Amino acid sequence: MRRSLPRAILFDWDNTLVDSWLCIQESYNRTFRYFGLPEWSLEETRANVARSLRDTFPHMFGTRWEEAREVFYRVFEEIHLSHLRPLPGAAEMLADLQGRGIYMAVVSNKRGAFLRKEADALGWSSYFGALVGAADASADKPDTAPVFLALTSAPVVAGPDVWFVGDAGVDLECAGRSGCVPVLIRPNPPQPGEFNPYPPQYYLEQCQSLTALMSELWVPNAPI
Repeated sequence: MRRSLPRAILFDWDNTLVDSWLCIQESYNRTFRYFGLPEWSLEETRANVARSLRDTFPHMFGTRWEEAREVFYRVFEEIHLSHLRPLPGAAEMLADLQGRGIYMAVVSNKRGAFLRKEADALGWSSYFGALVGAADASADKPDTAPVFLALTSAPVVAGPDVWFVGDAGVDLECAGRSGCVPVLIRPNPPQPGEFNPYPPQYYLEQCQSLTALMSELWVPNAPI
């Protein structure tokens, strides 16, 4: 049996294709400030942010969660484009994948309107068959609904020919639950048991690593 190129790749957005942590931290902290709550360090932000606001804010802010959501989105809208930074090698990776004829889409827990505005600002929208954000589907990651929505116009259905690339457990869980291949991309390798019961099938350090893996898989008779 030979490894082969995926027919489709679904990407997480924040901190998979773009560096968003400082923007996310500032948006949370200004929301916390509004409610008189303790602010988060960057490390706390990294540890606590993965799921969508509609899944986390009711627990964090109780009956005032909708007010908190509006504060957060107001702040985020003010600053997100000025903080927008593609991760090294991301643009080249997307161009390479497009050149190989691989269908690409984004499945993010960022609000869909913000996601699509950022993709437009970077000139990346044409790379993707779909840009699915929070609240675009009936439920958000790790639910499978956004995966199926993102693959609506794809030449393949969710399964082993579809890779899901992300930097967090919520991405790997979404991949596993939808039957796609889970791919972890981040600077630090996974620790034993960190992502059970949804461990990554591939670990990649950075965007250039995915580009290199595509070249490797392109070679006939590549070893398993």
